Amino acid sequence: MKHNFGAGPCILPQEVFQEASKAVLDFNNTGLSILEISHRSKEFEEVVKETESLVRELLHVPENYSVLFLQGGASQQFAMVPMNLLPDGGKAAYLDTGVWATKAAKEAKNFGEVVTVASSKDSNYTYIPKDFEIPLDAAYFHFTSNNTIYGTEVFATPSTTVPKVVDMSSDILSREINIQEYDLIYAGAQKNMGPAGVTLVIIKNDLLGKTGKTIPSIFNYQEHIKAGSMYNTPPVYSIYVSMLNLRWLKAKGGVKAIEQENIIKARTLYDEIERNPFFKGTAAVEDRSRMNVTFVMDTPELEAEFLALAKERNLIGIKGHRSVGGFRASIYNALTITSINALVDAMKEFEESHK
Repeated sequence: MKHNFGAGPCILPQEVFQEASKAVLDFNNTGLSILEISHRSKEFEEVVKETESLVRELLHVPENYSVLFLQGGASQQFAMVPMNLLPDGGKAAYLDTGVWATKAAKEAKNFGEVVTVASSKDSNYTYIPKDFEIPLDAAYFHFTSNNTIYGTEVFATPSTTVPKVVDMSSDILSREINIQEYDLIYAGAQKNMGPAGVTLVIIKNDLLGKTGKTIPSIFNYQEHIKAGSMYNTPPVYSIYVSMLNLRWLKAKGGVKAIEQENIIKARTLYDEIERNPFFKGTAAVEDRSRMNVTFVMDTPELEAEFLALAKERNLIGIKGHRSVGGFRASIYNALTITSINALVDAMKEFEESHK
């Protein structure tokens, strides 16, 4: 059995893979593959409708918010957000907590002034800044809720009357949130929702149409809302697999149930990191991510040896990002406690062999 701790394209439940593979050959007894079915067909329209309904149900999305399935990943949203929300001569506020937050701010600078309200770059992004001020004349405030590279997560939404925009690519659907705390949420699907290729956008309708600018249609949220995520050919297969995964999540008891599992998984691994003298965490304890657990060894020279042991034990994808080094265990929704225990056992085995 392979234990997939990879940070990129997500682990999905086996039953989702099995159902999705059947649809590649014959989707809903149509005699057509899901890969070739018309996105304008009644059958696929039902897929989009159910996927949106599941998102609304699982995240308790109010009716005054639109749910969109777009393309281009979070990286395209880095530009779409300021294009749609930042008026000429306006400014936006950004919280700098890592690479993806930095890239988002860089794109926004192409459309107006960007104010960095706080940054943890001075400590290689090992913590989430607190007690910063958000300028009240900002068009919006942007932050990244979970930082995959550095293993930090924002659990308390900053309080402000300024519209809040959040990149939730790596922790969407992993814990309960109050949608009404945010004005726009975007998330690449490839961590907890589905495969790469589709991007979820949840947006408060009255936030739009206020910049006075002409926005190219393909980048205009209002055009996508009017077209029901069908302005251009959508990522059919990615939306379909996301629907299957959302069905799986609902059957498990929804976001509330998966959050409890994620708490247990993260606690189990962090407890071993703290107990085992060979390992230590890199993120501030109060900001430790439940999705991406980052840690190093007290003796860096032994890291290659532990990676070799991990490979022998079928622990895949635990090498840390080059910005941090060491190890990173990404423990998204579909990763089971069995895989966590396998990693903990390997850490204990390594300790025993070096006494």
